[in-house]
Amino acid sequence: MSWLPSDEDEPYAEYADHVVRQRPNPKANRPRTKRRPQHDDASTAMVIGVDRGRYTTRLSDAQGSRTVVAARARELRNTAIVTGDRVELVGDRTGDEGSLARIVRVTDRETLLRRSADDSDRVERVIVANADQMLIVVAAANPEPRVRLVDRYLVAAYDAGLSPLICVTKTDLTDPAEFLAHFQALEVPVFLSNTGAFPIAELTEALTGHETVFVGHSGVGKSTLINALVPDADRETGHVNIVTGRGRHTSSSTVALPLVADGSPHATDDTPLGWVIDTPGVRSFGLGHVTPDSILKGFTDLAAIIEQCPRGCEHLDTSPDCALDLALENGDLGDAGASRVESLRRLISEREDS
Repeated sequence: MSWLPSDEDEPYAEYADHVVRQRPNPKANRPRTKRRPQHDDASTAMVIGVDRGRYTTRLSDAQGSRTVVAARARELRNTAIVTGDRVELVGDRTGDEGSLARIVRVTDRETLLRRSADDSDRVERVIVANADQMLIVVAAANPEPRVRLVDRYLVAAYDAGLSPLICVTKTDLTDPAEFLAHFQALEVPVFLSNTGAFPIAELTEALTGHETVFVGHSGVGKSTLINALVPDADRETGHVNIVTGRGRHTSSSTVALPLVADGSPHATDDTPLGWVIDTPGVRSFGLGHVTPDSILKGFTDLAAIIEQCPRGCEHLDTSPDCALDLALENGDLGDAGASRVESLRRLISEREDS
């Protein structure tokens, strides 16, 4: 005979086997809504640095230009925010020490410079958003210039819609004419500098009105050049190992610096002439995310010849009736052109192998 609780057993009735207890669920009882604030009073700012979940932004409004530190809103937790992004801020936008604004929206990007760890990696590493120029910094010597790496930079620039520039440093150590001959047909603007002496006036004119991302192999003098262009930028500089010939990584994050008339990055009352975006030095630049058609964009000097290739031509040395082979046999391309063809085929082949 089963035992049932009586009225006198009421204090213990809740422990009986036949009693089903309902556990409270605070989340289920919480009112839910998909409506979100419109944030009509949000201010648009430019992200100039990212560090462990905190975003340093440049905000210009009726109160002037100032630096505002922000965190992103919960609804943006799966959205990548990088240097160069235009974001909308709410909350404390005074820029006072200890203040923290909130990023509630990321505006549409005009350009996006990306790279991968290597050509077999399909995971994109976003470097910078909304830049319109790329300054490729190479050294004439110490470390030796790498034609293949510059080709990769050019492919990434054209793929992202950026206009490339080349700055050759340390030209007092060796003549860069042979190296530059590889890119002469591209008509890319070139700037030359000796050790510690940069063409600041010419570079400033080329950078004015643009957001320029600086890229380069470690040890080529990229940080030194930026310190010369933007006094008080205080970018750490390194040296080249005399044994390995490799530079030491100094810049560890991507930072946008204002290029202003008096050369001071702290002159917030002035509108910047442009933006100098420093990136960490790299020894490789993967193009795993780039399509074969985008690779061809980096070789505009070969475009007229490639147009004569048969339909479906892969432009490799094993491709039948490739117009590049005929041009090489006839000597139409010269030594520099032959090197360019080799670079193109190497990039396409490495991508197919990966």
